[in-house]
Amino acid sequence: ERTCDLTISLTMADDLKAAVEKQLLKTLDADACIDDTRVFAKANNFDHKLIAGIVKSLLSYEMITSEEVTLNGWTLSAEAKSFLTEGSAEARCFNAVPAEGLALDQLKAQLGKVADVGFKQAMVQKWLALEKGEVPTVVRKTDAIVDIVQDQLKAIESGAEVDKKVADTLKKRKLISAMTEKFFKVGKGAKFALEKVKLATDLTQDMIIKGTWKQTQFKEYNFNAKGQPPAGGHVHPLLKVRKEFREIFISMGFEEMPTNNFVESSFWNFDALFQPQQHPARDAHDTFFMTAPQTSNCFPPDYLERVKETHMHGGYGSIGYNYDWKLAEAQKNLMRTHTTAVSSRMLYKLAQDGFRPAKYFSIDRVFRNEAVDRTHLAEFHQIEGVICDKGLTLSDLIGTLHQFFRKIGITQLRFKPAYNPYTEPSMEIFSFHPQLKKWVEIGNSGMFRPEMMEPMGMPADVSVIAWGLSLERPTMILYGIDNIRDLFGHKVNLSMVKSNPVCRLQLQQ
Repeated sequence: ERTCDLTISLTMADDLKAAVEKQLLKTLDADACIDDTRVFAKANNFDHKLIAGIVKSLLSYEMITSEEVTLNGWTLSAEAKSFLTEGSAEARCFNAVPAEGLALDQLKAQLGKVADVGFKQAMVQKWLALEKGEVPTVVRKTDAIVDIVQDQLKAIESGAEVDKKVADTLKKRKLISAMTEKFFKVGKGAKFALEKVKLATDLTQDMIIKGTWKQTQFKEYNFNAKGQPPAGGHVHPLLKVRKEFREIFISMGFEEMPTNNFVESSFWNFDALFQPQQHPARDAHDTFFMTAPQTSNCFPPDYLERVKETHMHGGYGSIGYNYDWKLAEAQKNLMRTHTTAVSSRMLYKLAQDGFRPAKYFSIDRVFRNEAVDRTHLAEFHQIEGVICDKGLTLSDLIGTLHQFFRKIGITQLRFKPAYNPYTEPSMEIFSFHPQLKKWVEIGNSGMFRPEMMEPMGMPADVSVIAWGLSLERPTMILYGIDNIRDLFGHKVNLSMVKSNPVCRLQLQQ
């Protein structure tokens, strides 16, 4: 039934289009031109949008010539159209007030919403005034008025031009709005005829065999026409920049670490990194702790004891923190606060499998209980690089950082001493920002402490250098985004994801 109704509707639409096209060609044959397709549409009771489509179709057949004309004007609101017949709000208010005056409440009851606007405008025009007393009364200030607003609206309705100041005033009162109208001037084309000959779009086998292609008129190909947009997904800017960083690490010989465990135990996230249990970062206001499962017991028991001993009494050249280390604190599950928790697992595995020089990297999500603002979110992405080998020094770290950042086009670096619980020495990384013309912090770095490495089983002469930075900050700089919530999270505009350009970092050898 629905298919039948649709078929009937399409047939009627085709019949109407054919009738309009026939009438347009007949008019052109008689008058040689149509100066205004709006006039033609009105005279024949046709929809002008339908005529516009037919004009474009006939133009492609070179049956007609056309010139598009654009007119800028004004259209009246529903309120303004009521003013044409009933008068403006201020005039209606004036006419409603008798010579002896009228109580304000009565005026509002009589005219309703019109009284609110009209009385105010009438007072501005000094047609009416309000006498305050026991009963506020509206009185006339003049005997007669000219409804200028009604005259102005009638002029606009008739197509007359109005002064810009008048138009601005009426627009401010939301009585008129700007309107752009288009129509066509149509003439006879080089291949004008009273009936459109359907052009062939394909050269068929039958045409070639019978030879009819010689007499057949073919439709010209429009090589400037845009093709059908390919359907497909769109890659988020963060993933584009992540891919670039990933390729840099791989080109430097790094191996990617598995980072698919967002939930981590406090042991691997903090204790294994020689971060004391009373450290502020382990408080609930900085970390998201899990309620289910609340705890974990998946720790190598001998390694756990060595970590506990190092925290409480020191070792490996350290005096430790001298506090009562608690297993219950280490068992708490949390949303990992940094990907260094993954690094600690990988380094422990490397020590157990038998040490070999290694380079690791990770780029993945971390979570912190921070106040959300233009530059901070409760979840973001961390880029981390780790190199493990014998005899590494601070000079190796600085040289590696210069090599890494040079590959993304950053050549001016400075380093500032800093403190991290699990690295010593530690350095903040600064780069000169050419647009801001100042040095800005871009990352953190350091050498993992012996108190972290040797309990894992690493040889004493093995050193580990590491550095980290966020993925969001360079992405915001590359794409000119000044609010992190416009880049990542539920407020992201999907059109940005669809239209953002390809990312190409300034890769240098």
